[in-house]
Formats: sequence, C-alpha cells, structure tokens
Amino acid sequence: MTQAASQATSPCCAQRTSTSSTRPLTAAVHAGEARYTAFHSLTVPIVQTATYTFQDTAALVDFLEARMFWDVPEREEYGRYGNPTVRAVEAKLAALDRGEDALLMGSGMAAITGTLLVLLSQGDHFIITEDCYRRTRGFCQSFLARYGIQCTVVPPGDYRAMEAAIRPHTRLLFSESPTNPFLRCLDYPRLVEMAQAHGLRTVVDATFATPINCRPLEFGVDLVIHSVSKYLAGHNDVLAGCVVGRYELTTALRQAQGILGMVADPHAAYLVLRGLKTLGLRVAQHNRNGLAVARFLEAHPKVRRVWYPGLESHPDHPVATRTMSGFGGVVSFEVAGDGEAARRFVDACRIPVLAPSLGGVESLIEQPALISYYDVDPEERLRLGIRDELVRLSLGVEDTEDLLADLDQALAAV
Repeated sequence: MTQAASQATSPCCAQRTSTSSTRPLTAAVHAGEARYTAFHSLTVPIVQTATYTFQDTAALVDFLEARMFWDVPEREEYGRYGNPTVRAVEAKLAALDRGEDALLMGSGMAAITGTLLVLLSQGDHFIITEDCYRRTRGFCQSFLARYGIQCTVVPPGDYRAMEAAIRPHTRLLFSESPTNPFLRCLDYPRLVEMAQAHGLRTVVDATFATPINCRPLEFGVDLVIHSVSKYLAGHNDVLAGCVVGRYELTTALRQAQGILGMVADPHAAYLVLRGLKTLGLRVAQHNRNGLAVARFLEAHPKVRRVWYPGLESHPDHPVATRTMSGFGGVVSFEVAGDGEAARRFVDACRIPVLAPSLGGVESLIEQPALISYYDVDPEERLRLGIRDELVRLSLGVEDTEDLLADLDQALAAV
C-alpha cells in the first residue's frame, strides 16, 4: 500500500506529517495532521474506541515485534496506550513547542504530577519557586514528602537562593513562567546555565506563555508542561495537559502514562485539536488586550499597582522582553482600598465573568484571596503577597475598547 493510500485509510498516520520548518501560525493549523485522512475527512476523525482489532495473528505478531524494537507502530492496540486522535494532537503540540515528542494527558495537574513521579525517586531533592500554582506546591511539599522526596521552595527571581539550595542529591529545578498571579518570568539562559553546571534537569510550566509567546525548549529547558485547558484549547470546554521535550525523557513518561492511566479521551483530544488551529490568532488578541488593559489600569487613580510583564514597572520586564514575543492576556492588580472595594469592582464588571481559570475566549475575573486562597491562613496569604484587594483579570478576545470602557465604569464603583 502506498503512503498516500495508507494515510487515506488510517488516521493513526497523522503524526508523521512533517512541519519542522513551518512558522507557529501554520504549524497550529497543519502540524500533526495527514493531508489525507480516513473517509476523506478534512478534520482528524474522533476515533471513539477503547480497543483495536487485528486482522489475524500474523498482524498481531508484526505489531508486537515493532513495539519491542521501539519502532513507531502503524496502528494502536488499546486505548490506554494510544489513540489516533490523541496522536495527532501530540504531534501538533510537539511541533508548536519545537520538541521531539509530546504527551497529551487528562489535565494539567496530571502532566505535572506524572512528570515529577517519573523524574524523581526516594531520597531525591528538587527545587521549585514560591509562586508556582498552589496545587503544584501542595503536591511537591506534601504528597511527594510521603515517598521520601524532598522539596525546597525559593523566592521567584532569586537565582542565588536557588543555587544555594542545590544539594548533592538535587535532581531538578521546577518553575512556571509567567507565574500566577504576579506573572514573574524566568531568565531562561541563567536557569539553564545553572542547571547544566550542576547536572540538573529543568522543567517549566509555560501555560501562561503558550508556544506562541515563548518556547522554553529553544533556551535549553528539558521539559515543558502546559495546562492545555487554558490557552491551547482556548474555549473553556475541555480538561487536558501536556508534556513536551526530547524522546529520551518522554519515552519514560509515555511508559508511565500507560501504567498510571493519565490519558486524554479522544473527544477531548478533538476539542483540543480544534482549539489549537486558532491559537496564534487568539494569542495575538490576548496580547493586545493584555497590554492595553495593563497600561489603562496603571494610569488609573483607583488602581494601586499592576503586574504585567509588558509594563516597565514589572520586576521582570527586561527578562520578558528578551525571552517572549508577547506578554499574554493575564493582568493582576490591586484596587485602591480594601477587599470590599475589590468585590464592588468585580461585581460591577459587565464583560468579565467571575470564574476561575484563564486562556479562553471569554474574559474571566477573580480575587485570588477568595477563589484560590480562601481556606489559607490570612497571614500566610499576606506572606505570599495575596492581599484581599488583589484582582486577577484573564482577558479573552473581546474588543479592546469594549473591555477598557467596562473596566472604567466598574472602577467607578470603587
């Protein structure tokens, strides 16, 4: 059977499409997808099956022999180990982040926990930054500690503290960039140089950046993680996560994925695939809205302070301008006054909806002290900088002028 004919009848061939030389906008549309798919469908089909059949015993043996020698199989065996729709998404994600391989998982937290469980063993030590996602820190400091894995938390942007925390049994550095909610940005060359000098792995959650604004692998980072639920899928209608990197690291992760069951279902994969096609267009509007809103808020008398990497006032603005092509759609700021003033502002907004998450086409707004840290001791919240008047605005793709007008009228309620 010719390659074209094979692709026309078997959607599992989609991941072989080569887009290594294409730019991000083109890769978002075409990477990972065969030119000819099953049933002559333009879109990659949803292969909704848990198991796969074999024509005869000889076909089964051929499959098993190929798998033993790590050849890329032309087909799948069982849904926990692979799915053609999922494979197409993984190939697209790898192309966007300029990685050799990508794994799609059931959520962003599955991608984080699975990666750390595979890379770390009993007696190991690793380092994370203090403003990583709260649930990530909880997993690192509490859950992994039960299995004899130690974690040191260091302030964001303090590379001296990070290097001072390295021990003989330290294995990796973990961080986010930009972080939540203060949008601190990693100095990737400095981080990678430090890690390589000490023989450490580097893992970065780049959810807020997306591969459109920054590709950490190009700076030498070992593995990149995304909560695909956010910007990559982009429509607030699916849960998924991914890990992207070199085959030598993703192979072990893929083996563990089949054992631990951290898989994404084919319908979720299809929703991600659909969302990725417009990623570049959406992120461009997120970037425009983010910068315009940040500048507006910084100049407003009822706003005390704004955190956005595109502003010169942000502590990591020089780093962000060197490592990012855009600064994203999340803006954090403190409303002048107290927590009640911030509540009045949030409730007065007509376009942003009060909800957690970010990265979708709709603008969302929240007070982190309520929606993320309500059950945390107030003194601990303050130590982390989470004041009651802090607001996180996750801008969607609405018209910029409409957003500015809405924020202006809502601030009048403060």
